[in-house]
Amino acid sequence: MPIHNRFADLHAEITEWRRHLHTIPELDFDLPKTSAYVEERLREIGVDQLETGVAQTGMVAVIKGKTDTSGRVIALRADMDALPILEAADVEYKSTHDGKMHACGHDGHTAMLLGVAKYLAETRNFDGTAVLLFQPAEEGGGGGRVMVEEGVMDTYGVQEVYGIHNMPGGAVGHFAIRAGGLLAAVDEFSLTITGMGGHGAAPHEAIDPNICAAHMMLALQSIVSRNVDPLKNAVVSVCTMSNDSSVFNVIPQTVQLGGTVRTLDGDVRDLIERRFRKIVEATAEAYDCGVEITYDRGYPVTVNTEEHTGFAADVARKVAGEQAVDDDTPPIMAGEDFSYMLESRPGAYIFLGNGEEGATVHHPEYIFNDDAIPAGCSWLAGMIENRMPAA
Repeated sequence: MPIHNRFADLHAEITEWRRHLHTIPELDFDLPKTSAYVEERLREIGVDQLETGVAQTGMVAVIKGKTDTSGRVIALRADMDALPILEAADVEYKSTHDGKMHACGHDGHTAMLLGVAKYLAETRNFDGTAVLLFQPAEEGGGGGRVMVEEGVMDTYGVQEVYGIHNMPGGAVGHFAIRAGGLLAAVDEFSLTITGMGGHGAAPHEAIDPNICAAHMMLALQSIVSRNVDPLKNAVVSVCTMSNDSSVFNVIPQTVQLGGTVRTLDGDVRDLIERRFRKIVEATAEAYDCGVEITYDRGYPVTVNTEEHTGFAADVARKVAGEQAVDDDTPPIMAGEDFSYMLESRPGAYIFLGNGEEGATVHHPEYIFNDDAIPAGCSWLAGMIENRMPAA
């Protein structure tokens, strides 16, 4: 099953959809124009069932195969939201929403799933039911979690779920995947360290929270280097530091630190949080400072189940060829809320090459590569047709 001829035929139309979506980027759950456009296309396509207003602005489209002797239900997911970034790319379809842009390729993911909807509704060459999930708020809002909590998987009887994401740096039309942890759990922390302000010329009359904060920053690095198994992956990054003074001779009253923790293993995630709290509290006590800790657990690890990863890789090889599929790609410490869907159902998440040149995701000059559309659509459709072959 190489690239479907039908997707070669639909390439220009899907590209047009993608570029229109690129002009109207919207954030989080607030996607009125995006969801209206997607809904209009799905109604034109003629899906068998369409539910809107899922997770506020998401939707679920259902397409039945020619037969349903298998009773199988497979879901495919696309994310629809953009990022609060001012676009710098010089393209004719540039964002018309100032300060917002599709800097992660969700316009491409959505357009590809629309293309797959059109193809499946035309051919219905499978035995079972395809459920297409158009999700808002992947970029930090947890729209995937909300869709699961609203009962999408149970309502539609989903048995497996699959997703795709473009990968800058990978050759166009190539695929990369791995079983197990593919993307990291994402936790965030903020610390407010309180001392006693004073004159910079008389530090002995103050309690300097800067010194305490500096020692915390250094000590927190020991968690990964001295507590985490060196054969496992983890990141602790203090990314922000600020205080309540901007004067060169004033010791501030408070200092704020903020950052992120990334892990690929649940036990390591628990270990880091325990060590983090103990180090912060003990360091504050050592320097006679108070500290307020906010530690928020975000997206869990995106875990591909082994059986379904193998199947996804096989379909990718049918589309792109043996040499164009890496089925043991290194994990990435970025996060993804498709993880919630994979916690609720077995499945897999795969990367699609977006080109070896050009900006990476979350960059103001990033652009989704339309040349990747036929391969991405072929893989998505292939997951339906191969996982639920026609009777």
